[in-house]
Amino acid sequence: MNDTFGARLRARLDACGPLCVGLDPSPALLHAWGLDDSPAGLERFSRTVVDEVGDVAAVVKPQSAFFERWGSRGIAVLERTMADLREAGTLVLLDVKRGDIGSTMAAYAEAYLDRGGPLAADAVTLSPYLGFGSLEGAITSAMLNDAGVFVLARTSNPEAAALQRHVAGQVIAAAAAANAGHTPFGPVGLVMGATLPALDDALDDLNGPILAPGLGAQGATPADVARVFASVRHAVVPSISRAVLADPKQLRSRTLDYRDECAARLGAKVAAQK
Repeated sequence: MNDTFGARLRARLDACGPLCVGLDPSPALLHAWGLDDSPAGLERFSRTVVDEVGDVAAVVKPQSAFFERWGSRGIAVLERTMADLREAGTLVLLDVKRGDIGSTMAAYAEAYLDRGGPLAADAVTLSPYLGFGSLEGAITSAMLNDAGVFVLARTSNPEAAALQRHVAGQVIAAAAAANAGHTPFGPVGLVMGATLPALDDALDDLNGPILAPGLGAQGATPADVARVFASVRHAVVPSISRAVLADPKQLRSRTLDYRDECAARLGAKVAAQK
């Protein structure tokens, strides 16, 4: 059985449809849910997200910073949350945006990608701004552990445009080279914002998945996702957080609504309707 990250992601997208739910337990959201801004509130929030969307979202993306701010108590909640997500069947993309060189990157890779580790994820986000070559250790570890990485290329925040448009082409080309020969996806995905006015970079040869943040609260719609990523619709995974997390009573229904509209716009079929 092919157990690579690319194969697991493709199977999950085919079963559940193209959507990643960001698990972002910010103080504002904890308060909106009537929870204390505390490790206990953090755990209650995270447990609810797992229960409500773990079986219908292809990917869930915990934002590590909201757990890290509570030190060891927050990291303990993150470890339990990731284990619960795995048990629910969803893929875990840990949003850590790490980027460093040599032994430091090797240590990050060991922490987040080595199978059996307490924080081991199906995939992590990485920053390439020390040079794409600095990510080699993490990419090698991902391949050895049947995991994946998503490298920042063209992100959804407006501050990024001036810098990233000059380097995105190099990041995309390097990711495509790393993915050559892999099926159905290589281990190196890209982060490309759904808020982009247009896609100026050629992605036809990427052979990897594309995480597209910006859906919902940042203004992008499922129609925008389909328009921006028209040439690679099969590979795009729209990501949403605040628009579905705002109300715990509507968390599941909003997730299903966005999932189904994204699937319809992208021409994807959802095998497991729930």
